[in-house]
Amino acid sequence: MSSQPVDRFLRLGTVLDRTGLSRATLYRKIAAGTFPPQKKLAERCCGWRESHINIWQRNPMSFTINDLPPEEG
Repeated sequence: MSSQPVDRFLRLGTVLDRTGLSRATLYRKIAAGTFPPQKKLAERCCGWRESHINIWQRNPMSFTINDLPPEEG
């Protein structure tokens, strides 16, 4: 039995609240590769992995997408 916490997906409003970024800044940082990209969850729905947001919050000034763990399956 695994004791790893569940990696939830966070929606845009929650990500903006946790990071303090504006929507425009968030998407500008995604385009620049300095913020974790969102994942498509459904046709009109996307979210960010909570673990990726936590990694970004540890060092937001020097974060790059290379800091993220490799995708699983």
